[in-house]
Amino acid sequence: MDTNALEVLIQSLRRLPGVGVKSAQRMAFHLLQHDRAGAQALSKALAHAAQAVQHCERCHTFTEAQVCSTCLDTRRDASQLCVVETPADQSALERTGAYRGLYFVLMGKLSPLDGIGPHDIGLKKLFERALDGIVQEVILATNFTAEGEATAHVISEGLKARGLHLTRLARGVPVGSELEYVDLGTIAHALVDRR
Repeated sequence: MDTNALEVLIQSLRRLPGVGVKSAQRMAFHLLQHDRAGAQALSKALAHAAQAVQHCERCHTFTEAQVCSTCLDTRRDASQLCVVETPADQSALERTGAYRGLYFVLMGKLSPLDGIGPHDIGLKKLFERALDGIVQEVILATNFTAEGEATAHVISEGLKARGLHLTRLARGVPVGSELEYVDLGTIAHALVDRR
């Protein structure tokens, strides 16, 4: 039995985050054994997305057009620019319905250990966008990891002297949680950042 095609499929599925050998095998076996039509649809969707999806010229998120629908929406507040690491982070903020400004998606974060510097995440393009004369506030919504904090710091230092109002997402105790079950680092940050 020739299993080369099957091995290539399994190894391709392993490229997805959080997918190990066993999960990739399960997915491959399921698609080939129970859902050949689904496998064909997935193949076509991946090929189409890889060809059609590009970066928005203004905010750098994923879109099929030159400029995404969010950047084109005239009802949004162009004086606010929220900086996020990924399109997934942007999507999470959008689902809240609480933010009506515009975005800049870095497509990563600074990580010197991985060789990712300011040029790799488009900080020059971000600074140009933030200093366009329309943006008044830059909201730093990078993740609260060491790399996310370093990225927010570099952006803050680069824009602070140019008269823009810079803010950072608040952090603290999650809504609906009980203090005794919240980790100590979160409680400490909530105390420091209290208002």
